[in-house]
Amino acid sequence: MAKNFDTMEDSNRSANPSIHQVSDPARRVWVQGGLAALAGGVLSPWIAGCASGGGGDPLLGFKGIPASAADTLVVPEGYLAEVIAAWGEPVGVPGAMPAWREDAGNSAADQALQMGMHHDGIHFYPLEGSSTRGLLAMNHEYTDDGLLHSDGFKTWSAEKVRKAQAAHGVAVIEVELKEGRWQMVRPSRSARRYTAYTPFAVQGPAAGHALMKTAADPDGRTVLGTLNNCASGMTPWGTYLSGEENWAYYFDGGDTPDADQKRWGARKTGSYRWAEHDERFDLRRHPNEFHRFGWVVEIDPLDPTSTPIKRTALGRAAHEGAWVAVTKDGRAVVYSGEDARFEYIYKFVSRDRIAPGGGNLTKAQANRELLDHGTLYVARFDADGTGRWLPLVHGQGPLTAANGFADAGEVLIKSRQASDRLGATKMDRPEWLAIDQNRREVYCTLTNNSARGAKDMPGVDAANPRANNVMGQIIRWTEDGDFDATTMRWSHLVLPGDPANARPEAKGNINGDIFACPDGLMLDARGVLWIQTDAHATQMNKGELARIGNNQMLACDRASGEIRRFLTGPVNCEITGATLTPDLRTMFINVQHPGETPSDRSDPAEPSRFSRWPFGGRPRSATVVIRRRDGGVIGS
Repeated sequence: MAKNFDTMEDSNRSANPSIHQVSDPARRVWVQGGLAALAGGVLSPWIAGCASGGGGDPLLGFKGIPASAADTLVVPEGYLAEVIAAWGEPVGVPGAMPAWREDAGNSAADQALQMGMHHDGIHFYPLEGSSTRGLLAMNHEYTDDGLLHSDGFKTWSAEKVRKAQAAHGVAVIEVELKEGRWQMVRPSRSARRYTAYTPFAVQGPAAGHALMKTAADPDGRTVLGTLNNCASGMTPWGTYLSGEENWAYYFDGGDTPDADQKRWGARKTGSYRWAEHDERFDLRRHPNEFHRFGWVVEIDPLDPTSTPIKRTALGRAAHEGAWVAVTKDGRAVVYSGEDARFEYIYKFVSRDRIAPGGGNLTKAQANRELLDHGTLYVARFDADGTGRWLPLVHGQGPLTAANGFADAGEVLIKSRQASDRLGATKMDRPEWLAIDQNRREVYCTLTNNSARGAKDMPGVDAANPRANNVMGQIIRWTEDGDFDATTMRWSHLVLPGDPANARPEAKGNINGDIFACPDGLMLDARGVLWIQTDAHATQMNKGELARIGNNQMLACDRASGEIRRFLTGPVNCEITGATLTPDLRTMFINVQHPGETPSDRSDPAEPSRFSRWPFGGRPRSATVVIRRRDGGVIGS
């Protein structure tokens, strides 16, 4: 969680100097990995590499590109990449399209009508089944106040807080392939922003709970805003699921946070200084506001009149995102990970079947309460390669009033504490997931955890086998019988790393191009597993990551086991979010926080400080459209 093109071909050279296309056949950093590189069995025999069985012709038809440390975005030979929808562009609300200002002079009111900062999870919603016209829904995870305001944190005001809140949330925009280029459709009746002060309905077991009530909302059923929205999922009924991730860091906890606030990471002073001008983020004055974030949010992109909903049955967590599988009898199973060290992986199984819609109801409307009823589980990965899903059900096992869980709502509000009690496996930052519906197979990226095995911290275990884990891993499991099963079989898809490293735990077992810190994940309709990375600015191109380069996107052929580098991003960015049009001929990805500072987000907003991507001035997160020059299927 917390970008650039240039073509090396003589013809069709891009006017944008921050975009490159590689055509040099001697270009790549290519390392063959394997268990032999793991120095004497340090990582145990359950590690299986990337291959997942199968046969046939290889899926990957592009030439891989080398690692890069340049301030540019690079795509393979034969591909085109274009920037659209950069931070600050008007989303296209009719009659309200304030233009971007390079001097950071846009007001809070302007920002509420513009693309937010730090684009993340993204999905394409075709209009009338089209592969050339549709809606993009995407998250805006957080703000870099050194860029958002002309003088960063040097002065502070209610207007700056409001502007920062407006740069958070979700955007829905309309896009169209017209005259050979993708572009935003403006104005559009579908275009809109959801921010940190948009009203959200609360539904599910925690709606109206005493711990959700505040002075401003005595019913506990309407929350102002969503924030730190990270990854996203698309439901079979056509809605968008957005995870509220590192929300705890927005609150001021004071000198004496209570045990619940400590368990969720409340700090004496929040990272964003919102409490100074928005008192609901001061836990000393409004302690229950803390419980109103950390939920999976559901939005209907195709209905601009609909109210977005916080789905409490899916549990409160530092949700990276949420992804949906379907059981054989038509029920929804929602998987989610919690992007934090030593936290958990969850799944929710709906009570009811997915409704088809019809009559006066769209499919989204027919399933408006589907995610309010069901059972939430947390994962335990055992050393023998099996695992169990442990139910977070009030009254079962330790989840009783005597242990601090008065009712079902409190179990969900305190899902971390409930998972602690159940003995779930503490993971190395579980982030994105991808689901193979036909194989009942689920993949999850575990980005890294340098605290694994440190003093007073949990040590290595079967699922998290590396101490001082700076490289991360991708775990996979197959449900026993169906997606609603309570048992599974698991293994590691791959352990990233660089075989040139001296430390065995940093070598990895990659068959193909080296990488580290897996984060974004997408399984396309052909079966290619796309992997995106998120090494922090303090790690990038140094130490054990010295040869790995900037953050990137790779493709895994699960049959052959090969991982091949497809894209590299500009300096200090994260590559995140991926979605394809139905014909698989256009890919949209997001480039987040180019030029991120290694320390904090309060540095002065100097356009040249670390990156000038994508337009040569103030660095701006943006959506990138990728196509093949010959119009073919992406990756083939």
